[in-house]
Amino acid sequence: MAEAAEKVKLIAAEHAAEADATRRLAPEVVEALRDAGFARHFVAAGRGGAQGTFAELTEAVFTVGQGCSAAAWCASLSAYSSRFAGLLPEEGHDEIWASGPDTFVVTGQPPMGKGTVVDGGHRLSGRWTYVSGVDFADWALLCGMIGDEGRFFAVPREDFTVLETWDSVGMKATSSHAVVVDDVFVPSHLSLNRADLLTGTSWSPVPSHNVPFQAVGGLTFVAPAVGAAMGALDACVSVLSGKKQSVTSAVDLVRASGQVESAKLLVEQNARVLDDREFTPAAMARNERNVAYVAEVLVDAVGGLVRAAGTGGLAEGGALQRFWRDVVSCSSHVALRYETASVRTYPASVVN
Repeated sequence: MAEAAEKVKLIAAEHAAEADATRRLAPEVVEALRDAGFARHFVAAGRGGAQGTFAELTEAVFTVGQGCSAAAWCASLSAYSSRFAGLLPEEGHDEIWASGPDTFVVTGQPPMGKGTVVDGGHRLSGRWTYVSGVDFADWALLCGMIGDEGRFFAVPREDFTVLETWDSVGMKATSSHAVVVDDVFVPSHLSLNRADLLTGTSWSPVPSHNVPFQAVGGLTFVAPAVGAAMGALDACVSVLSGKKQSVTSAVDLVRASGQVESAKLLVEQNARVLDDREFTPAAMARNERNVAYVAEVLVDAVGGLVRAAGTGGLAEGGALQRFWRDVVSCSSHVALRYETASVRTYPASVVN
């Protein structure tokens, strides 16, 4: 996957400024993401998927993020959304991946909809916000409540409406718009219990489909941020190239490079926990802590890079200011906050 990710990085970097201006990924970038295999990464080999590892995906997202943060975000979420779809009944797999393993699935995780039980399935209505990548989605996996039970429902593109509500100053091209479903029938084989996703309980023999949600934590969202910070580091070096650096600029640059590298190592640690299936309370709590800490460190790092570059780094068409905005935007995600990580009490082995 590494070679394919490098190709996406180059294509995405070429279109990154355009994507930032138009607030959407260029068709060439979307097709490059599909061709690289992000959507199929966690799909079962029997369905033509890669049945890949978390570590492989994480490194690939880092790479794409160096070229375009929004492309990396969509790459990551397309893979993880397909992983969620892997928990559907086998008949649901037959339908979602009927045309092959490269179907783009997007997810609305908060239970913002309501469903009612009917013969053969459910009827679903609701509005979900911040559904990233929805501009080019083939299916949406949306969470709704049926009484006190949360369920996810897979809805094909023709059965939902997209409202263009995403107007963030960063990560502009992620198409994180709102999705509306109005009284749509969803058959039973296109639905799964939210509790199964949280506990990582599935009939599927694919290891990556059977992973507790807490263990994954914010890996989905923090890997693009790391890639973006790596891109910011490259952009800062480019701005400073050939210029006489002040001592302050040199210190800021060196400090930021250490912060970005340490952040990368912590995120790689999280991926290893998942691939090694180390689902102990301590390891899962550490994963959640790591992503919150990394998000904080990366914001500090890119701020230092902007200081190091000076006025030249803030040119409106320049890459550094774009990466800076994107990292700050990424860090605002609820999955990357200490408040989220601290909901559970950390074992002594984590905090000591």
